[in-house]
Amino acid sequence: MVLRKNLKKFALISVFDKKKLHYLCTNLNKYNFSFISTGSTGNKIRSMGFNCKDISKVTKFKEMLDGRVKTLNPLIYSSLLYLRDNKIHKKQFKSLAIPEIDIVIVNLYPFKKFLKKNNRSQLLEMIDIGGPSLLRAASKNFKYITPIMNIVDYEPLIKDLNRNNGETSYAFRKKMAQKVFKEISNYDKIISKWFNEN
Repeated sequence: MVLRKNLKKFALISVFDKKKLHYLCTNLNKYNFSFISTGSTGNKIRSMGFNCKDISKVTKFKEMLDGRVKTLNPLIYSSLLYLRDNKIHKKQFKSLAIPEIDIVIVNLYPFKKFLKKNNRSQLLEMIDIGGPSLLRAASKNFKYITPIMNIVDYEPLIKDLNRNNGETSYAFRKKMAQKVFKEISNYDKIISKWFNEN
């Protein structure tokens, strides 16, 4: 990753499980990361004393349908998918005047946990759409972006930032991308199995 000392760095954070969020934000803040987030996660980050920009302020598109539609927006995916060493991509992205996202931290709705409740409508709401999409986009572009899906990876993320003066290493980003694709695959298998049995 090219060091961007004079430019703002952004982390997109949208988590169902908010454990260790204070640890995460405190340490990212040390490296001058600004936060972009969705509804409840953004409120939690702000309640802990950190500045956080709502994703709707970036996209100019309000969350809809009780939060079912909030992150699925071309502006967000432009930030996640553009190739930062491609002159044409760079020019097109610059014209959008949106933040360049460096880290994507998302954990998914806990579909597996809700299986035990045997409540069909509640369970269907636990099928995450936006989360896997964000993580897949960030993982596909791991050459530039760090995807984090699991709380257990918060500490390794901070350690990698510490080792690399506030940037993540290529090896770490690739490792996280591989982990994301594996975990999303398992997540989808659990959902597919439920559909098959019901």
